[in-house]
Amino acid sequence: MDTPRDIHGTRVLICGAEGPLLEGEGDIGTFLGAAWSEDAAMVAIPVSRLSPSFFQLSSRLAGEVAQKFVNYQIRLAVIGDISQWSEQSKALRDFVYESNRSKALWFVDDLDALERRLASA
Repeated sequence: MDTPRDIHGTRVLICGAEGPLLEGEGDIGTFLGAAWSEDAAMVAIPVSRLSPSFFQLSSRLAGEVAQKFVNYQIRLAVIGDISQWSEQSKALRDFVYESNRSKALWFVDDLDALERRLASA
């Protein structure tokens, strides 16, 4: 179940661990629509709701998702352990590093880490 929550002045739609996967560009609208309906400025999507192809940068899914969220001015946080993919891909590690330096897309281990990040933003 997706739950809206105000965290340090930011309305965040926290997506439940179970639900439709974000598997392709056509699925992005589902998550953006849910954010708009809750007036959320950020969507927190758990790793379990992302297709494994999201973490394979050659699929271009991560870039498409990030760009669509930026275009609609909704921030995105990926919540959970992505080490199984990042250990195998320097390109993904670099993407995560650069994303975490921005305000648009963050990769964090858990909701507590997201809360800390929003507190310091």
